Amino acid sequence: MTSLLTNSAAMGALQTLRSINSDMETTQNRISSGMKVQTAGDNAAYWSIATTMRSDNKALSTVQDALGLGAAKVDTAYTGLNAAIEVVDEIKAKLVAASEPGVDKNKIQKEITQLQDQLKSVVGSASFSGENWLSHSADNVAGTKSIVGSFNRDSQNNVSITKLDVDTTATSLIETNASGGYVASGTGLLSNDLRYINASGASAAISGVSVLSLDISAMTAGALSNALSGVDAVLQSMTDAAADLGAVKSRIEMQEDFVANLMDSIDSGIGRLVDADMNEESTRLRALQTQQQLGIQSLSIANSNSQNILQLFQG
Repeated sequence: MTSLLTNSAAMGALQTLRSINSDMETTQNRISSGMKVQTAGDNAAYWSIATTMRSDNKALSTVQDALGLGAAKVDTAYTGLNAAIEVVDEIKAKLVAASEPGVDKNKIQKEITQLQDQLKSVVGSASFSGENWLSHSADNVAGTKSIVGSFNRDSQNNVSITKLDVDTTATSLIETNASGGYVASGTGLLSNDLRYINASGASAAISGVSVLSLDISAMTAGALSNALSGVDAVLQSMTDAAADLGAVKSRIEMQEDFVANLMDSIDSGIGRLVDADMNEESTRLRALQTQQQLGIQSLSIANSNSQNILQLFQG
């Protein structure tokens, strides 16, 4: 039945055209933004996952900064400790030279004194961001220092922080007072009493004599030999401490690489969930444009039926 009041064909064509226009708007938004899931209304599950992972990635970015700061502290301590090892090695060489009969010990002691001052300078300079892992005081207690290493989220959505621990007790060389001066009888590898193995095979201390307070001017051959053994023992302890710092340094570098790769993987995963396939969307847009043109023509044809009826009443 043909009716002037109700044009079913035009209504159907208009409904189809509205659907096409809605799909075109969606496709154009995806193309302009590059995303197929922009809001929770697009896909609540994917939007929720993507939002959470973006937040975690931001936390990992902060972890990267923390690892960089930690790496700088470790590098500073490692560099200072290596420099101190070289100086102590020189002191050891001076003790060997002083063991030669007929050598002027007073002159060698002058060189040792300069080397002791250099040790204080090296340790005092090995500071980064207000932290010095080669010295300790009441305000800077030697102990476990932590570096933020990673941000974690488990299957129950509980979050936690992984930390890399460094024991600075082994790396602390000098104890300082409130004014930053050297404590002569303090703790630390360079200020502890020198120890050697006595004739009975037991460990013994040279009371009041450390690497920093060593004075060979009036030492006997036996005392000089004990001091040499003590300095060599300190040198071995410093070498072990440097090896520990080197291991921590290597681990931080590995963790930095892992965090960077993890962030890239998370970004890629988020993209798979919410990014639009531009090839697919551009192809869909062309198809919808064609459908829109056909829909307009269909609507025009449907509306022309009413005009045809009017012609029947003319003439």
